[in-house]
Parts: sequence; structure tokens; C-alpha cells
Amino acid sequence: MADKHSGGCLCGAVTFEVTGPLRPVFFCHCKQCRKQSGHFYAATSAPVSAISISGEDQITWYESSTRASRGFCSNCGSALFWKQNDEAEMSILAGSFDEPTDLVADKHIFCESKGDYYEIGDGLPQIPRY
Repeated sequence: MADKHSGGCLCGAVTFEVTGPLRPVFFCHCKQCRKQSGHFYAATSAPVSAISISGEDQITWYESSTRASRGFCSNCGSALFWKQNDEAEMSILAGSFDEPTDLVADKHIFCESKGDYYEIGDGLPQIPRY
């Protein structure tokens, strides 16, 4: 994978750059991810210290549970980040990266919560919870 990865929201108010490796992509089928995105999350992650964000004042952080918050662009609504409280890593939605991403899909998580309108048939591991 490349040493630098860039991306941002739909309107361009929030951009970011990640220096260093990214975790493989996890597909999250939990109800919160589905409610926020309209389907399921596809996310990678990196250390917070490796992520540089421009337009941070345009990010709204929604505390979706007692353990995590979700960051989205206040202007266009693009879902961008998921951050567990007090963790050194932050998830970044795979679709927000500029191409080529060099990302690789790894697994599906929270499959016991997946929507009833689709099947998972790509052959990747399916974890009931995470």
C-alpha cells in the first residue's frame, strides 16, 4: 500500500491525509452503521496520530453510543469517521478515500445484525459480532 492516502467529503469542506499503512477494510452490518449510511459501513482504520484533517470545524461528532462517536461533514452530511472513546485508532470510511485506494476487503462484522434485504455472498469471513 502507498505511504500516503488522501480523501474527503462529498462537498470538499473536509479533507484528510493518512500517512502510513491502513488496516484492511471491514464491512460492518450493525444497526447503527446501517442507519447512518443507508446500508453497511466499509471502513479501514489508522492511528489518530497518522491522520491530518483539514476543515475539522466542519465535522460534527455524533455520540452514537457510550463507547464511540461518528464524525460527518456538517455541510454535505458525508459520513467520514468512527472513533471509539480513548482509543488511539480511528476508523475512516473506505468510500471517502481518493482513488487509487489500494485498500483490500478483509471481513464482515456484526453479521447477526445485517439487514433482511440483502445477502453476503463474497466469500469473506462473516463474524456474527465483533
